[in-house]
Amino acid sequence: MGQLVGNEDVALDSQFYTVGDPIADTKAPDGPISEKWDTRRFEAKLVNPINRRKRSVIIIGTGLAGGSAAATLGEAGYHVKSFGYQDSPRRAHSIAAQGGINAAKNYRNDGDSIERLFYDTVKGGDYRSRETNVYRLAQVSVEIIDQCVAQGVPFAREYGGLLDNRSFGGVQVSRTFYARGQTGQQLLLGAYQALERQVAAGTVEVYTRHEMLDLVVIDGRARGVVVRDMVTGEIETHLADVVVLGSGGYSNLFYLSTNAMGCNVTATWRAHRKGALFANPCFTQIHPTCIPVSGDYQSKLTLMSESLRNDGRIWVPKAAGDARSPRDIPEEDRDYYLERGYPSFGNLVPRDVASRAAKNVCDEGRGVGPGGRGVYLDFDEAIAELGRSAVESRYGNLFEMYEQITGEDPYQVPMRIYPAVHYAMGGLWVDYDLQSTIPGLFVIGEANFSDHGANRLGASALMQGLADGYFVLPATISDYLAEGPFAAVDASHPAAQEAADAVRDRIQTFLSIDGERTVDSFHKELGHIMWEYCGMERTAEGLTTALGLIGELRAEFWRNVKVTGENEELNQTLERAGRVADFFELGELMCIDALHRAESCGGHFRAESQTDDGEALRDDENFAYVAAWGFGGDDGQPVLHKEDLVYHDIELKQRSYK
Repeated sequence: MGQLVGNEDVALDSQFYTVGDPIADTKAPDGPISEKWDTRRFEAKLVNPINRRKRSVIIIGTGLAGGSAAATLGEAGYHVKSFGYQDSPRRAHSIAAQGGINAAKNYRNDGDSIERLFYDTVKGGDYRSRETNVYRLAQVSVEIIDQCVAQGVPFAREYGGLLDNRSFGGVQVSRTFYARGQTGQQLLLGAYQALERQVAAGTVEVYTRHEMLDLVVIDGRARGVVVRDMVTGEIETHLADVVVLGSGGYSNLFYLSTNAMGCNVTATWRAHRKGALFANPCFTQIHPTCIPVSGDYQSKLTLMSESLRNDGRIWVPKAAGDARSPRDIPEEDRDYYLERGYPSFGNLVPRDVASRAAKNVCDEGRGVGPGGRGVYLDFDEAIAELGRSAVESRYGNLFEMYEQITGEDPYQVPMRIYPAVHYAMGGLWVDYDLQSTIPGLFVIGEANFSDHGANRLGASALMQGLADGYFVLPATISDYLAEGPFAAVDASHPAAQEAADAVRDRIQTFLSIDGERTVDSFHKELGHIMWEYCGMERTAEGLTTALGLIGELRAEFWRNVKVTGENEELNQTLERAGRVADFFELGELMCIDALHRAESCGGHFRAESQTDDGEALRDDENFAYVAAWGFGGDDGQPVLHKEDLVYHDIELKQRSYK
């Protein structure tokens, strides 16, 4: 049955944390899973239209989750303040998503359904997601497409005018709606125009170039945020009845990732330090279809859409060290290793499976390109069968992007790809209502943990962001806001002043260190440690080593970092220093979480826990739970709270895509 870490070894990591009380989601109603969402929407208290004008909401983030939530809540009549660190909501990282958005419409009549999308998502996450939330996501998916079509999102269409679909990894149906390789951009523009409509109506105020640096908690409730105007340096306090975090994921911790360099964990981490539990932080996704690293100078990696695996075939030479041009390697000397190893799914296995397979063949010495860290993604057969024009219509902008970056024409030679850090499945813990453990703090999109388990299926990020923003949050936040009216508070409240003073003190600390190393050099070294020891493959020994290295590097950061400039001005070095400081704390927690979870599941692969044929081996007896971590204080240890995962509608079994 493979090898598995025993129970005695499981407890060896307990020196790094303490154990707290179990946690549970109490908001999901009883009854059949197919009826829970309708039941919850009916049971949730409502706020009448007149009173909505008296309720205020702060939303951090202007991507698909935050932008759609601000637009929807503004249209409902609430007074909304929307904050983003970019110079326009259109610059949110959601715009970089390429391949598509899932929805269980079954337009292809190929056996898809809400139940199948639900099953595929739970299985894809290796049975480490909460099934009630995932079923709701599958239900809401069918409404998202109608919403976006009504906004004018230019989804691809078949000859007869019907919306087109394609497949993504981990499924055997075509359920992914797309707009060439620009789906995220088109969906974000749809949410943006809805948001701007509410700005014009006066229900939403947008604050660009403002970064959240702390959460204001008053009488146990989230009531506001402390932000920094990134242009003037001014520290501002904004208060409201409720706070929503839609600030995205934290994969930029690894330095080299597919995320924009501005992506950070600060908003959610500051909330974590104020009492919000952080769930499954070690669950980060490695995307198999990225342009390989080409040198030591890079600050980020470029994603090639998973949709390319619909028509592209992945292969490496059969013989190690074969340095021939790919066009000179005949079919009999090629290893289409995904088609060989996973005949049922072939090139469309889930991302974690495809990533580990690519790593394995490269470790065998059969990788291609500089350093042997690449595999071929070949469209020669698709071009021959479909014609170049058909391939251009589906993927043309992606091919252009690849050629601009690499100088190679993918119509003439195969693309070279290799896995890279992409998405964060972990995030702040939320209940069925998307509320964190701090009352009044709601968390949506990639910033929460709830839907993807240990591995996100492709084309599900856009689905979750829009589901949360357009449909779920507006239905559940009213239940909380109906408790109002809440006591009026302003920036003079002691808790608000304390939060603002703490932000100013932290900034002055950064500016006063006056060390010799740049912020980016620390970030880069931290990212290398994380990739080496907490990346595609992890071991107890490696994770323990990483914790020591991170601790040493973190201590050096606080005594030797160089932050130039002043606070009262545009200061990007200062911005990065705050983000990297939070990355250090998160990196330690990620390694503790990965060390604690002595099993393999999804994208979290512990070398000590694998089947005889090298696949991830779960330990459901000991680890069928969400690990939700509490902040233990600056000098304390994180506190582990467990939410048991109980499956009533899906059978727990070993995942197989063969």
